[in-house]
Amino acid sequence: MARKFFVGGNFKMNGSLESQKKIIEALNAAKLNTEKVEVVVAPQALYLLNTRAELRKDIGVAAQNVFSKAHGAYTGENSAQSLADAGITYTLTGHSERRTIFKESDEFVADKTQYAIEQGLIVIACIGETLAEREADKTIEVCVRQLNALAAKVKDWSKVVIAYEPVWAIGTGKTATPEQAQEVHVEIRKWANEKLGAQIADALRIIYGGSVNGGNCKDFLKFEDIDGFLVGGASLKPEFHNIINVHNL
Repeated sequence: MARKFFVGGNFKMNGSLESQKKIIEALNAAKLNTEKVEVVVAPQALYLLNTRAELRKDIGVAAQNVFSKAHGAYTGENSAQSLADAGITYTLTGHSERRTIFKESDEFVADKTQYAIEQGLIVIACIGETLAEREADKTIEVCVRQLNALAAKVKDWSKVVIAYEPVWAIGTGKTATPEQAQEVHVEIRKWANEKLGAQIADALRIIYGGSVNGGNCKDFLKFEDIDGFLVGGASLKPEFHNIINVHNL
């Protein structure tokens, strides 16, 4: 099954109104291969509305985080219903910074993922191991544990993109080699085949995130189980356009 390539840009807690405006203007003016590549950007919550209003419509906009319940007394959280109401059609869940800094459990991430799907959002669900876990040869064990938590709650996998992000390669300048990424992606698809069935496994997009940039992105293309990228710091730079157009480089 042909899986549409997916490139997400996670701006994290970076930027200002002025820098955001420049990024949007540059994306609007760029010749991007959005017919063949699904492109999504995730600005800070403060900038979601103006990004969606000003950004070209063939690029999606994602929240960086979402809560697991409807409206209510949850100060500081993002409502999935409110996001959908505002035209924000994607969200991230389970990013390592949420799991490690804010101590979000696998089960909580799964709850948020399913609730966002129920509200009509497409979820970029992040998984990945720490350096200590990799060095202890627990990479697959950790990823499967996180995936099993998702599988216990998620009912519609067509609304999920899995982002494999080794924690040791996020914001460090270190990158898993394409071979290392493919090894894990193969195991994720094997898990999906056994747990969810062949049809879902074939359709499931598994993208790589971890210091992806304009210089190394093309090296990942030769591996059939790498269906795109979740880009961090490089998404704030002009090289993000090259990552989107990686098949043309």
